[in-house]
Amino acid sequence: MTEKTHIVWHDHVVKRARGCVLWFTGLSGSGKSTVANCVDQKLFDLGAPSFVLDGDNIRHGLNASVEILTGENSEAYAQRFGLGFSPDDRRENIRRIGSVGELFCAAGMLTLTAFVSPYREDRNRVRQYIESHGAVGDFVEVFVDTPLEICEQRDPKGLYQKARAGEIKGFTGIDAPYEPPREAEIVLAGGSKPIEALAEQVVEYLKQSGKLRVG
Repeated sequence: MTEKTHIVWHDHVVKRARGCVLWFTGLSGSGKSTVANCVDQKLFDLGAPSFVLDGDNIRHGLNASVEILTGENSEAYAQRFGLGFSPDDRRENIRRIGSVGELFCAAGMLTLTAFVSPYREDRNRVRQYIESHGAVGDFVEVFVDTPLEICEQRDPKGLYQKARAGEIKGFTGIDAPYEPPREAEIVLAGGSKPIEALAEQVVEYLKQSGKLRVG
């Protein structure tokens, strides 16, 4: 008998209108979190159920680092479950968020996720997972297309400076790849339009697609 033998999917008795997952992707400093939170505010003002899953915030809890977990657990436990920024750890980070996003979606929430999520394969895997539990259109890829030079100029956390100095290895956009979406549902021209305009573009998409249900 394996553990898998004991796992059975249970359908919910209560059927809710599904929400969707708006997956904001882009380089560090592109404005993903800022735009996502602006959209969240607009949706709140409209009375629509929404929530933001932010990359940094999630890494303080669900996807905590080895360093964070070591404080309250054994070294072996922290090494097993803690996540860093290697390709495999990034993949697991995105997988977990995709699973959480699907749960929020099933609960009828307009779920906004803000993650660099640099690998196209990982993002597509999340799309397939979410849509396989619901329908095509439940996953909306939002590419915050901000040029690298603008992201570096902003550098809100000083990460690009450290990466250029060799203090951070495997930093996306510097010595690690970022694979931009090929067919994102929404492309935002980050760095050339005001945040309000970018957020309104997302809200308008939700209205046109029928995902924004108010009242």
